[in-house]
Amino acid sequence: MTIESFSIEYDAINSRNTFTNGDTISGRIILQVSMETKIQSLIFVGKGKARVVWHEYYGQHQHRVYWANEKYYDVKQPILRETSQDGTAVLSKGRHVFPFSFKIPDRKMPSTFKHSTGRIVHKLRAELKQSMKLTKKTKAHFTFVSKNDMEYPGLMEPQYGCKDKSLSFFGSGTITMDVHTKRMGYKQGGSVKATVEIVNNSSRDVKPKFILYEKQSFFAQGHRKLYTTEILKEKSEAVAPAEKKVLTKVIPIPRELPPSILNCSIIKLEYRLKVYLDIKCASDPHIKLPIIILSHFSEAQMQSLSTNTAFEDFPNPSTQAWNNMPQPLDPPPSYSYAMASSSTYPDKHSSLM
Repeated sequence: MTIESFSIEYDAINSRNTFTNGDTISGRIILQVSMETKIQSLIFVGKGKARVVWHEYYGQHQHRVYWANEKYYDVKQPILRETSQDGTAVLSKGRHVFPFSFKIPDRKMPSTFKHSTGRIVHKLRAELKQSMKLTKKTKAHFTFVSKNDMEYPGLMEPQYGCKDKSLSFFGSGTITMDVHTKRMGYKQGGSVKATVEIVNNSSRDVKPKFILYEKQSFFAQGHRKLYTTEILKEKSEAVAPAEKKVLTKVIPIPRELPPSILNCSIIKLEYRLKVYLDIKCASDPHIKLPIIILSHFSEAQMQSLSTNTAFEDFPNPSTQAWNNMPQPLDPPPSYSYAMASSSTYPDKHSSLM
């Protein structure tokens, strides 16, 4: 065996070892040969793509496979050109290092994501071709984090929802709940400040509770596969009958949560804040507001937001009155924490969806 080892590696450009749109990745392809060897070609490939696949079973012997692919870039660069008359290059015995430099396309595309049903992959690959032999391939994945889309509709606008509940069994009267948040977009490790106004004109105590959860959606051939996962729960003090209260709850966003993925047509990673009233022996009224988790800000993005004001207090010039804003709707279809999520909730959690 003349090819003893064949590998590709790259250099980190930051402490997180992540890359974003327009970054340049430098590295090397390493080839170890045991004797003088002829090579037809050595090619570098940079590739970004998404793939979704799942099985649905309709009986003991019947099932259907749903799948979809999406490609973002596929860049090839020749590394080793022929140097002899027969169209081959000759490598001497020993270790050979071939440097490469690859610029990630500066266009909108989704971040690295991995799940049992679908994944978004950004990788570097080398292909080695020899006469009368199978092509040898080696690869290395890198973590791509998409630049924040600060022009996403409603990103910096207040979010609002309201709900009325009438009690008829095991109680009487009505309950009204209004929920406000300052915006839709939040940075990793930040916090969501939710203001809840409750007017309890009923005969029962009600207790507001909060759930931050994620939605992972996969689309293929006109079908959707959905997973929901609770991230954290919080609760607040009870509101007694014939009482009106305005409560404020600060919901921390775990720093390890991956940013939202909203720019892929076959995979979406979304977050919601669900606020509901726990009422014994009655269905719980709830409100769900969208949350967009943004990735780490670049220096330029921080300057564009504000040089003197923290992101959590960044003002929105087009703020509308809360009372005039409709209930937000789900947007249409288009490694850490999210990687571990691979199972649906039982039916009792279906209201998260």
